This record gives sequence, structure tokens and C-alpha cells, in this order.
Amino acid sequence: MSIVGKRVAIGVAVAVIGVLIAWYFVLPRFRPHIFGGAVIQSTQKAPRLELVSADGTVRMTDFEGKVVVVYFGYTFCPDVCPATLNKLAKSLALLGDRAEDVQVMMVSVDPDRDTPELLKDYVTHFHPDFIGVTGDEATVNRVATLYGVVYERAEGSVGTGYTIDHTSTVILVDREGYLKLVLPFEGSAEQIAADIDYFIG
Repeated sequence: MSIVGKRVAIGVAVAVIGVLIAWYFVLPRFRPHIFGGAVIQSTQKAPRLELVSADGTVRMTDFEGKVVVVYFGYTFCPDVCPATLNKLAKSLALLGDRAEDVQVMMVSVDPDRDTPELLKDYVTHFHPDFIGVTGDEATVNRVATLYGVVYERAEGSVGTGYTIDHTSTVILVDREGYLKLVLPFEGSAEQIAADIDYFIG
């Protein structure tokens, strides 16, 4: 091969490598993000939330500047709640240091059994930074309604007592306090992490 031919071949190889680098590392940043749930284009901030944790009163405004992930569940839940909290904990692990800009909060829909102390023990079993909050029945019902969550008691076994059927979605509030995303239970930890990361910015 002539010197000119070698130079052309090298030039082509460099161009191909450049295209591959752009494809894998640069172009994804300019592609639109595909969300794992329903995007909410709200012009108003997320509904007010003022409930109680083991460490005192918790308000949604306490976390402005962070992405807040809200989940409604209960500690006696046999399957959906632990599975969801486990996925959220895995999502934070996938985010690494960026997880410092995220607050996960579980609102109990079982205020009769879930004391603030019990909630703290339960949620921190999944991640030490998770917060569990509750309130009286009227307050929890009002907050759940504002966030589009439905729940009701169902007959359980003699050993477990009643269970609670409830909406199993995860709600995401952005850094400025606006409701942005509702994620289905079926979403993977990887997809949840990707959506949270998008709103971290």
C-alpha cells in the first residue's frame, strides 16, 4: 500500500473511532429522555404535606432543593411495599453520590398500627436515609387524596389481621417542589434511577 493509501486508511479508522465515541458517549446526552412513568406537567407545586416522623414534623417544603420520591404504603404489607422500597434503595445505590440530592419518603396508609417509631425502624431497614411518616386517619386520607392515592382495608388472616389495598405507584417531586412523575410498580430500579437522575439535573 502506498503512503497515500496508508494515510487514507488511517484517516478512515480515526473517523470511525470518532463516530463510535460520539455514538456511545456524546449523542445519548442529546437524545430525549424516555420516562418510565406518566409525566405530570403541573403549574402548581406538589400538594402540601405535613406529617409526623419519629424525629418530628415533616413537610414537603423541608426538602426543596432535593428530588423527593414519595411512596404510600404500610409496614404490615406482605409483598408490594417491601418490593418497592427495595427497588428504591437499589435505585439510590445506582445513583452513587448523586443520591445525596434525593429524599425517599414513605407515607403510611395504616396510621392505626404504624407508629412513627415503627415506621422509622421499617424504612431504615431498606436504606438509612429513608423517612417514614404518618398522622391521624383524617390527615393521612387527605394527603393521600391530594396525591391521587386510594386505599382501603381488606380482610386478612387470623395471624396478620387486616391488610390494606392501596395504590402502588411511586411519586416524584422535583427540586423546586413540583409534581413531575408517577412511576408504576412494574418499573425497574434501573429505570427509576434514570428518571431520578434526569430530575437531579
